[in-house]
Amino acid sequence: MRVAQTKVDLVGISRAEWSKLMLTLECVPDDVAERLDADGQSIKDVVAHGALAIGLVLGWYADGQAGRDGPPKKYCSRDLKFNPTTLRTWQEELSWPETRTLLGSAHERLMGLVEELDDTALYGCPMKGVRNNWSMGRWAEAAGAGHYRSTRRYISKRMKPLVA
Repeated sequence: MRVAQTKVDLVGISRAEWSKLMLTLECVPDDVAERLDADGQSIKDVVAHGALAIGLVLGWYADGQAGRDGPPKKYCSRDLKFNPTTLRTWQEELSWPETRTLLGSAHERLMGLVEELDDTALYGCPMKGVRNNWSMGRWAEAAGAGHYRSTRRYISKRMKPLVA
C-alpha cells in the first residue's frame, strides 16, 4: 500500500478510502451492525473506534501545538488494545446511524485540519508532542485512510457469510 508523501497524496488517498467506506457502510443493516462476532466486537464498535482514533490524533496534534506532550514515546496504534466492552460503554446509547455520523464528523474535522496545513506542516518534521518520528500527515493517514481500509476489510469479512 502506497503511503502519502504530500498533502495532495494524503487528500486524494483519504477521499478515495472514505468514499469506498461510505459505500460499504450503506450496505450494513442496523441489526447486522450491532451483532457481535466471536471476539465480542461489532461493526458498530469498529466504526466507533475509527472516530475515537481520529479524535486521539487531533487531540495529540492540538497538545503538541500547545507545547504539551502527547502519548508515551513508544506509543503506536497496536498499543491501544481494542477493548470492545469499554468502547461499547462509550457508544452504547448511539444508534448505528448516529455512530456513522460520529465517524463522519471526525473525518470532517481531520480533513479540515489537513486542508489547513501545507506540505511542510504535514510532512516536514515529526508531529510535535508525540515523541516519535511520525509526521502529522502520517498520523492523519493512519487514523483516517488506514482505518477506513481496515474497517472495510472487517465489514466485508463479516458480511460475506450473510450474502453467500
